[in-house]
Amino acid sequence: MQDKQDSLAPQELTDGASPATDATPATADAVGNGPDIIPSLQEQLRQLELKASEHYDAWLRAKAETENMRRRAQEDVTKAAKFAIEKFANELLSVKDSLEQTLAVDNATLESLRDGVELTLRNLARAFEKSGVEEVNPVGEKFDPHKHQAMSAVESDQPANTVLQVFQKGYALEGRILRPALVSVAKSGQ
Repeated sequence: MQDKQDSLAPQELTDGASPATDATPATADAVGNGPDIIPSLQEQLRQLELKASEHYDAWLRAKAETENMRRRAQEDVTKAAKFAIEKFANELLSVKDSLEQTLAVDNATLESLRDGVELTLRNLARAFEKSGVEEVNPVGEKFDPHKHQAMSAVESDQPANTVLQVFQKGYALEGRILRPALVSVAKSGQ
């Protein structure tokens, strides 16, 4: 039996098929298509590199645009702070003009000076109104430490903490106190 196996083994080898080259069809296709697969992978790699380059360029542009927007916003804030008073300053120009006209009169009488000062005060009140500056004159109101500053407490028949007198008016800008009113308040008589 061993003679039969020995005689078959050399014959199988002489049929032209060698164990190293004898392959399954799937293996032969993979090896046979090897040159076709490599260019395909290289093409895919090249396309992916192009996409990556496009995305990188888009990212750089977005980053630059964001930086430009940040810079422009910062410039806008700087300009807003610098020119925020422009509207109010324009309103005050008429006040200055009124004062200069009052003082320009050579033979001014007390009456003409008073008229000039009243005109100036009206112009100033109009400028305050247009700019959102409100006068705080709390006579008769309840004392509010957020709006008023008590200078003295006076015994009175008024209810306690009622503002009796205003020494100096306060002012608010759009509801925010610029300067509290200086007042005297009633204290309960004991």
